[in-house]
Amino acid sequence: MAAMNTMGNDLVREARKRAGLTQRELAERAGTTQSAIARLESGRTKPTFENVLRLLRLCGMDLDLMLVERDDSDWAQAQPLLRLTPAERVARGMRVAHQMWAIRAAGTGRGAA
Repeated sequence: MAAMNTMGNDLVREARKRAGLTQRELAERAGTTQSAIARLESGRTKPTFENVLRLLRLCGMDLDLMLVERDDSDWAQAQPLLRLTPAERVARGMRVAHQMWAIRAAGTGRGAA
């Protein structure tokens, strides 16, 4: 749940950067101070959903939300890996990487790297 608490903060920072605005410029548009924007972006304050939308729109951005069916397949695939030691995970990752390189090389007709 901690990641959800900072999502609005991250969205505002990203929108401001994409718009090419400084914290001060966004603060002027929002009728607040640069330090208030800095606190928000750093996660020291938790903006309401409405305030996040307002700040995004002041950056010329909007937030497109939609409901989708929950898909836990990635979690189901990751669970068995949690039983592996870090060294086993690295070894497995290297095997998968070598398999991907072989598949890529086969597609280009150059043989395995």
